[in-house]
Amino acid sequence: MYLATTGRRGAPPALSGVRRRVPATVLALGTVSLVTDVSSEMVTAVLPLYLVLGLGLTPLQFGFLDGLFTGATALVRLLGGHAADRGGRHKRIAGIGYALSACSRLGLLLAGGATGLIAASLAADRLGKGIRTAPRDALITLESPPDALGRAFGVHRAMDTTGALLGPLAAFALLWATADAYDAVFVVSFCVGLLGVLLLVVLVPGGRRETVRTAPGPLGLPALLRQPAVRRVALAAALLGAATVGDAFLYLLLQRRTALDATWFPFLPLGAAAAYLLLAVPAGRLADRIGRRRPFLYGHGALLLAMALLLAPVPDAVLIGGVLALLGVFYAATDGVLMALTGPLLPAARRAGGLALVQTAQALAKVAAATGFGAAWTLWGPSTALVLASAGLAAALFCAARLLPAEPPHGRTTT
Repeated sequence: MYLATTGRRGAPPALSGVRRRVPATVLALGTVSLVTDVSSEMVTAVLPLYLVLGLGLTPLQFGFLDGLFTGATALVRLLGGHAADRGGRHKRIAGIGYALSACSRLGLLLAGGATGLIAASLAADRLGKGIRTAPRDALITLESPPDALGRAFGVHRAMDTTGALLGPLAAFALLWATADAYDAVFVVSFCVGLLGVLLLVVLVPGGRRETVRTAPGPLGLPALLRQPAVRRVALAAALLGAATVGDAFLYLLLQRRTALDATWFPFLPLGAAAAYLLLAVPAGRLADRIGRRRPFLYGHGALLLAMALLLAPVPDAVLIGGVLALLGVFYAATDGVLMALTGPLLPAARRAGGLALVQTAQALAKVAAATGFGAAWTLWGPSTALVLASAGLAAALFCAARLLPAEPPHGRTTT
């Protein structure tokens, strides 16, 4: 049943013709994400290059590790979402996730050159991200008008991506200033991560319980899965996730196709992040205007075009610029848009758990995609693997277009 809601948490109804500001909580969460991403991206920008070209891992091994780190966040999302829904503890649970990620930088500092300890520290960072993501996104949906969710997520993701841009630049500047002292990068990253936790505590309001009477059952999964719309969104997200080639593989393919000097490799993610930053808010506004299903599908279409471009005989400059721009379109039209699509389909009492369910389905599918693509690359070569992945994504798009449910009217939400 759809009921008009009132109050800050209940997402006030739309005011026709009035240009609303982005809620203060969304801006505060965006600031926290910006600072946290500076911290995390300082230490992860060169990870694919380091593992594949530095340590000599095969694409299959890299795909397994990449999938393992992604999978580490998948199941804890459900636990984080369930814990956040219990009494409306979204801020507290998100804070635990941010703190865990910050402390993982100390693990990197103490690991030295031990690969196992480095892997454990990176896994802790991903676990922290898994814990905090659903409660944070639930706060955004609960604090924003339903008809402006796309814009709210666009603003948040743009601020988050600003941190992703600044992080690698800060790391390279620090390495240059300290003559490649990686310990200095880890110390600064830890301090910046702690600043993000402090900003969450100070800027983001918390301590209020949801204004609903129902409470989720164990993990809330049975009740959520009984809702056809939620099931269909989760299945569509999983299908598309299972056919998604990870960024790291695309960057490695770009490096192989163009013989890009290793010095420039870490800057490839910055190009995609810049495109994402420019397009996140416009994509969110477009999703609010025309509905969120189509931009979400169009975004995956942009990824399909990027994969096709890697198979096309085009000049290196066109290839690099085109793939990075299309990756930016992909993330701008899918990341926050999926949450904006899912949020209004969920009751407020299970908002974090429902978002976590969709995120988990997508993340687990990406684990299989990373391992599968790495195996195909190892067995048959990068071109064959990319052709197979492109065909899989095209088929997944066809199915997802028929699975995604109609959206509830703007200005109304489920209870």
